Amino acid sequence: MIPLELSLKNFLSYREATLDFHGLHTACICGPNGAGKSSLLEALAWSLWGNSRAGTEDDIIHTGEMEARVDFTFQTNQQIYRVIRSRQRGQSSSLEFQVATTGEDLTPNQLEHLEFRALTEKGLRATQDKIIQHIKLDYETFTNSSYLRQGRADEFMLKRPSERKQVLATLLRLDHYDELAEQAKDRSREAKGQVQLLEQSLASLQERLQETIAIAQNLDEVEAQIFKGQEQVNHQRSQLQEFQQLQLQRQNWQQQITHHQDRDRFLKDDCDRTQQELNLNQRRRQELEALLKQEGEILAGYHQYQQLQAQEEVQASKFQSYQQASQQRQQLQDQERKTLASLESQVSSTQGELEYIRRQEAELLEILNKAPEVEAAIAKLQQARDRLTYLDELHTRVKPLMTRQQTLQVELERIRTRLSARLEEIAGQIHRLEVEQDHSYVLEDSLGEVAIAIDALEKKRVYQQRVREKGLERRNFMERLMAQTSDYETQLAAVTQKIQMLQVPDALCPLCDRPLDEHHWDLVIEKQKAQEQGLINQMWVLKEQLATSDREIQILRQEYRELEEELKHYNALRERRGQLQAQIDATLASRDRLKHLTLEKQQLERSLHTESYAGELYQELQQVEQSLQQLNYNDQDRSLALNEEKRWRWGEIKQGQIQQSQRQMAQLQVRKPELEQRLAQLQGALQEQQTNSPLQQQIALLDRHLQTIGYDPQEHNRLRGALRTAQLWLGRLEELKQAQQQYPQIEQRIGGLTRQLEARVGDRTAVRQQIQALHQQLQDIPDPGDRIKATEKQIQLLRSSLDSLLATKGRLQQQQQHLAALQSQFEEQRKQLETSRRQERVYRELATAFGKNGIQALMIENVLPQLEGETNQILSRLSGNQLHVQFVTQRATRGRSKKATKLIDTLDILIADARGTRAYETYSGGEAFRINFAIRLALARLLAHRAGTSLQMLIVDEGFGTQDREGCDRLIAAINAIASEFACILTVTHMPQFREAFQARIEVSKNQNGSQLSLSV
Repeated sequence: MIPLELSLKNFLSYREATLDFHGLHTACICGPNGAGKSSLLEALAWSLWGNSRAGTEDDIIHTGEMEARVDFTFQTNQQIYRVIRSRQRGQSSSLEFQVATTGEDLTPNQLEHLEFRALTEKGLRATQDKIIQHIKLDYETFTNSSYLRQGRADEFMLKRPSERKQVLATLLRLDHYDELAEQAKDRSREAKGQVQLLEQSLASLQERLQETIAIAQNLDEVEAQIFKGQEQVNHQRSQLQEFQQLQLQRQNWQQQITHHQDRDRFLKDDCDRTQQELNLNQRRRQELEALLKQEGEILAGYHQYQQLQAQEEVQASKFQSYQQASQQRQQLQDQERKTLASLESQVSSTQGELEYIRRQEAELLEILNKAPEVEAAIAKLQQARDRLTYLDELHTRVKPLMTRQQTLQVELERIRTRLSARLEEIAGQIHRLEVEQDHSYVLEDSLGEVAIAIDALEKKRVYQQRVREKGLERRNFMERLMAQTSDYETQLAAVTQKIQMLQVPDALCPLCDRPLDEHHWDLVIEKQKAQEQGLINQMWVLKEQLATSDREIQILRQEYRELEEELKHYNALRERRGQLQAQIDATLASRDRLKHLTLEKQQLERSLHTESYAGELYQELQQVEQSLQQLNYNDQDRSLALNEEKRWRWGEIKQGQIQQSQRQMAQLQVRKPELEQRLAQLQGALQEQQTNSPLQQQIALLDRHLQTIGYDPQEHNRLRGALRTAQLWLGRLEELKQAQQQYPQIEQRIGGLTRQLEARVGDRTAVRQQIQALHQQLQDIPDPGDRIKATEKQIQLLRSSLDSLLATKGRLQQQQQHLAALQSQFEEQRKQLETSRRQERVYRELATAFGKNGIQALMIENVLPQLEGETNQILSRLSGNQLHVQFVTQRATRGRSKKATKLIDTLDILIADARGTRAYETYSGGEAFRINFAIRLALARLLAHRAGTSLQMLIVDEGFGTQDREGCDRLIAAINAIASEFACILTVTHMPQFREAFQARIEVSKNQNGSQLSLSV
């Protein structure tokens, strides 16, 4: 991966920055601590993998901003890609992945001409996987190969040998094989459990399959019993059918009897209904005969009704004329009232308007009487305005001078404040540096104390290692003792078994299998018991040794734990020593800074005391003040003039009111006569309307017309009551007409009902005779119901027995089918058992192969020679062939016996120089850093090679403060020596003497707008 361009917006300490990598082969990223050097590299890693050192994802966003964005363009495998990752505060991140589609012949510094095609997937995770697939590098491999991060140079060397092996396995990603081993163990255990379950299931199936023959015999017996029972059921069913036919015949006769009885009841009811209808028609005939006898009386009453109806019609005509005339009179009266109300309203409105005009005339006369006073105020107002105009012209000339005076005063005060603040800042820095200088002696004393403590702990570490080796030796000795004890127990069990065999009568010799006489039997028993006692004695000795060794191990463990507790501050003391040394170095470097600040403080104090700063500004301020004195302008005079003008401004307002009042007075003089004339006209019209109007004349004519109609309401009401009483004769006349029509029909209906009644009586007699004949037939044939019930009960008993036999047969057949299925299941499980046994064996072997002592150990053994060769190749360049590294994976340990040796797994790093092989801790800081750098760089190459990609970019973010001048030269020479193997090498440092060694520099600075970049090539 070769970087081409990196753009940042609101990322960590950067607000907005762009870095073009074109022409940067070997470059140095330099700047003071905290300027944002590492943040630049964090942006590169965050854009590709989304990982950073921030605690939460929102922490990468610049303070006070809502969104961070990183745009990274790079080249890999002859193809240019672009990644854009952004994050909004409180929301999820977005990721875009693009590939260049045009501009294959363009150089990387012409990126603006490139066109890209999107490779972004649907989700963030899918897009991230796509990026890793194209660059063939994940974040862990990147940080352990291309990116040598700050503060982690000696991480690998400070680990214990066993921990180093684990770290190497982690870097090589061998933990995947641990997962595979655990999965293989789990599957092996599952297969073993499956084998046990199948074996138990097969044993149970074997027992159940032994029931097959007995079930077949029982099935034959049940089928014979079923055949016999079916024959008995058929015989009983034939008898039941004969009895049921007799019962069916009797039921048919009973149904006929029931039918005839229903017919007899129907005829009886019909005769009753016919008789009732005949009686009803006879009563109706009598009523009609009585009505026909009253025919003369009904006709006379109807004639009287017709006379009353004619008189009522005459009265109704008069009532209609009278009502129309009354309505017209009411309408005329309403119209007259409306006309009078309208005239009265107009008179009242006109009178109110005249009264309003009179009040306005009085108010306007009061305003017009103030005219002389207003004219005097107008004259005063004009004088005040002339004075104000003169002062405004003078103010216009003075205002720029006053503005400039204020500007100069503010500028001088700002300069003085800035110089005072700088003076206070310098005084604070001088005080802090003086305190640091005083504190340097304390730091040197503390450094000496820490060095003494580290030397004491170094000795205890050596002693702790010896205690550990002694504990391992005791452990191996105990394992051998336990193995011997196990052998003795096995031999003792065999001897005890032989003695028990000899206790049996006529026992044979356990050695030659021949019969023993009494003498030989005693010899053999004695020999076996002596051997048994010897084994018991040996076991007691071994147990004593085991107990002693166990106590020694407990003592060693306690001593080891105490040493471990004492050594837990060892790494902290080493870090403390490095911090103290760095503080002492910083204190020495700050002395020149203290001298420079003291000189600057003296110069600032002189400038503030003599006011010698900003001389031109002081001269210009004096000129402006002289001009202001010549003009003799005073803001108070202008304010007094302005107040005077405001005080007489009311005269101008009053003058406008007087003019307005004059115009209104003229309008009122014209309007008042018009209203008086109109009021007189309205009052005359109102008086005429009240005394003699056309509406009153029309009302008088209607009153005379009502008297000529002659309508009497009482007479009309009397006629209406008599007419309502006479309406009864209309109903009686209608009844008479109906009686004349119905009388012949009633006579005819009575004759028909009489004939129908005689026919129904004859039918009923015939039905009764048929019922008596059917009762006689039923008495001749007895009821077979009891015999039917007995037969059905017998059939039910036989059927119940047959159902029980059929259920038994079905159960036996089902058992046969179940046994057949069990047989198939037995064969299937036997095959599964063989498969499970084979899987258990395969997974057990795979668990061993994937374990620590299998593929992982083999891969580490194959990788270490490559790592050792790469490390020594780089280290030879850094040290001038003075240092050499060797990786040792096994170490022999000795017990008390010189012949007893055992190899243990380890990962020791042996470092040799011109004086021989010695411990890593004995090398100086510069030498240790070169060793660490060589091992880290070799690991980086190895990991990149294993990831399937070439290591084209190298980032070294390490502190080089431990290197002396010669070490720095060697380190720079080593970087330049390996530069041809990389497309881009970036080193990060804050040391001025180190940055000068690089021609290309990326300088990082920080101000109130965030971190800034500047490129020097």
